[in-house]
Amino acid sequence: MTKTVTVLLVDDHPVVRAGLRALLSSSDGIDVVGEASGGVEGVALVRSLAPDVVLMDLQMGDGVDGVEATKRIGALESPPHVLILTTYDTDADILRAVEAGASGYLLKDAPTQQLVDAVHAAARGETVLAPPVASRLMNRLRSGRPELSGRELEVLSLVASGKPNKAISKQLFVSEATVKSHLVHIFTKLDVDSRTAAVSKARDLGLLR
Repeated sequence: MTKTVTVLLVDDHPVVRAGLRALLSSSDGIDVVGEASGGVEGVALVRSLAPDVVLMDLQMGDGVDGVEATKRIGALESPPHVLILTTYDTDADILRAVEAGASGYLLKDAPTQQLVDAVHAAARGETVLAPPVASRLMNRLRSGRPELSGRELEVLSLVASGKPNKAISKQLFVSEATVKSHLVHIFTKLDVDSRTAAVSKARDLGLLR
């Protein structure tokens, strides 16, 4: 008999969680054991419920986004597999999630069966990427576009949100000198000479939202 896969839903939209619960609960071999509305609550429920798979949104409003929550879950003893389920498919989002330890990256417009299959695949320890995400990663490898590292994309994302170097250094737990070093590398790779130009070019290239 096939083992039932236990799933925890982490998303700050109640309607989305209700839809996912209804969809997954009606599928054979999947049991939704809990829901969380934010990253902090999600990590806590992983500790208490020990699910096989966590379906994790990226953007949440409690100060701990899906990437940070994924990192914290990965640091736990015998962590579950984390599947990112989001509307965002930029390079920055995908790379940050993968580097945080996510087992897969799916988009919220995925067909029902694709999502169900992805949950089972993740539970088996397989990597799952939505076709558009896989295409983006392949195009990134094949193209002549500038290659920014995951940390460089993270720094640039914070710059795009309007944070100064001091705030970025505090959020990433690095020195301001390190932030400035990352920016120098970013400017060089993108062939720009300002923060504004770097953000604009990164968005044009699909590296940032």
